Amino acid sequence: DPQHPLLARVTVNRFWQGCFGRGLVKTTEDFGSQSERPLYPELLDWLASDFIAQGWDVQHLLKTIVMSHTYRQRSFSSPEQMAHDPENVTLARGPRHRLSGEMIRDQVLAVSGLLVERVGGPPVRTYDMPESFKPSAAGTGEQLYRRSLYTFWRRTGPAPVLEAFDVPKRQVCSARRDVTNTPLHAFVLLNGPQFVEASRVLAQSLLKESQGQRDPFLTAAFQQLTSRVPDAAETVILARMYDQQLEWYSAHASEADALIKVGATPAATDWPAPQLAAAASVVNTLMSYDGSVIKR
Repeated sequence: DPQHPLLARVTVNRFWQGCFGRGLVKTTEDFGSQSERPLYPELLDWLASDFIAQGWDVQHLLKTIVMSHTYRQRSFSSPEQMAHDPENVTLARGPRHRLSGEMIRDQVLAVSGLLVERVGGPPVRTYDMPESFKPSAAGTGEQLYRRSLYTFWRRTGPAPVLEAFDVPKRQVCSARRDVTNTPLHAFVLLNGPQFVEASRVLAQSLLKESQGQRDPFLTAAFQQLTSRVPDAAETVILARMYDQQLEWYSAHASEADALIKVGATPAATDWPAPQLAAAASVVNTLMSYDGSVIKR
């Protein structure tokens, strides 16, 4: 009923939370007497009324939010303002928050070219299923590269990779996820078969584009994963890491062979194993880099 504003307010607030990491009303799951009052109730009401007037058009709502001056601000502000308002309640800067577990996994698959974008179908079992849902076996073929939306899920727990990134269980409704920051995140990003395989596949593609030249490869990898070109200091760090990894894998050929064989996608034979392993290690590090998993 367009005369009843609650549905529109709740819906608008959840989409705002998706864009900013925090709703105009922080307690997106509670708009009752125990909820937190919004600092800008007029904004919430205007968005809700416009949402109704536009025929509940979600695309129009999201376009309105992301094209606003508020959303397009820089994610950083003065140290004083950051300390005074760490949650950005006053909307004095643009959004900055870690992507969800599903987004991180899907982004890695997409940027590597492995993502299967076919819509619909039964649930699939990813690499980590045998470790959690015994005696379930991992899927094969395109099942390993479907979007996280299709990942097999038990009510008592999601897939381990997603659970590591704060995906809640389905025993109760959860409109607002808790966000943690633990060493387990880096452990999964650097060692999970899905991420190691995607790193190697992307490294193969970028080595081909750069014709095996180090500096063009590093620039392309950084830009592909962070949407910007590395600065001079970052370029030096990346080059040093690549050279160190290449030296180490050249001295440990068996380790290079083991790394490039991770995952169901066969490794390219265009490059020596130590070079491909070194390139994959750099890409894998960039995939777990702050600039790749944090939205700014």
